[in-house]
Amino acid sequence: MKIVEMNAIYYQNSFEKLNKFIDQKNPSKIFILVDENTHEYCLPKVLPEIETHASIEILEIESGEKSKNIETCIQLWASLLELKADRKSLLIHVGGGVITDMGGFVASTYMRGISFVNIPTTLLSMADASVGGKTGIDFEQSKNIIGTFALPEMVLIQPSFLDTLPYNQLRSGFAEMLKHGLISDKEHWNALINIKELTVEGVSPHIERTINIKKQVVDIDFKEENLRKTLNFGHTIGHGIESYFLHSKVPLLHGEAILLGMKYELEIAQNKQLISEDLKNEIIANFSIFYSDILQIKVEFESILPYILKDKKNEKQNINMSLLSEIGKCEYDCFTSLDELKTIM
Repeated sequence: MKIVEMNAIYYQNSFEKLNKFIDQKNPSKIFILVDENTHEYCLPKVLPEIETHASIEILEIESGEKSKNIETCIQLWASLLELKADRKSLLIHVGGGVITDMGGFVASTYMRGISFVNIPTTLLSMADASVGGKTGIDFEQSKNIIGTFALPEMVLIQPSFLDTLPYNQLRSGFAEMLKHGLISDKEHWNALINIKELTVEGVSPHIERTINIKKQVVDIDFKEENLRKTLNFGHTIGHGIESYFLHSKVPLLHGEAILLGMKYELEIAQNKQLISEDLKNEIIANFSIFYSDILQIKVEFESILPYILKDKKNEKQNINMSLLSEIGKCEYDCFTSLDELKTIM
């Protein structure tokens, strides 16, 4: 039984759809949230496409996970208040996962909720972060521990924005695409691992399918009570790794940390006899095509444990994971002991 159905995701004529929505919505004001990078490279492609008589204000934050905190939210709420944003205002997010996660949280809490639209500009945000209605910020060294479930009015997918991305950002988003194939669609996984070169041209034809995988899951289980938990494969350990490296001199991007998390969680799945050693090795061998340097990163159990213990997916102080049982199938609520964790690290 469907709990909620996600709002529209547009791949073609998306700005035409946005302008039609703005015309019908007739917002009192439009606010566009960017960081310094999307302000320079993406906003000039967006602004000329927006047709409206409403005034437009630009809100800019610093790029990166370090900005995804309550202090930045306070600044944004204050700016909205100062600029007289009301309940009929519209907030448009132009950016990657930090922008859409935090922007959605700000929009869903300001005056108990104003409308927002996501225009993701990174592969990670297109394939995962901007879709599904999860908003959030980091708090007390815990990833996305404060947040809401709130759907954007629409999501506009413009693959041309990916031309501005450095390779590591493209690779980060590709990791989430691989995850979607592993947990739900073997055919999609096979298509992705047969990509010969990680380029915008190579991944763009597969974005719509990866989004549809997530959409199908979210439509069934919006509030993550059961099936949606499978989307967390790789994230219990991965978020711990990401949080630890966020405070180091060389932070890992989200997708890079999740890729490492998937590797370790495959080890746990094998130890729990959910998958065979051969299948685990086959999957990791395919990871190594584009992530061999990431797979070589050594992570100390004691270093990431404090972050894993704070993970929002845990229940009754039990570490909760979603683990692969075959390519295209994932089990959720796989509780894992500290001893099991220590064994694989």
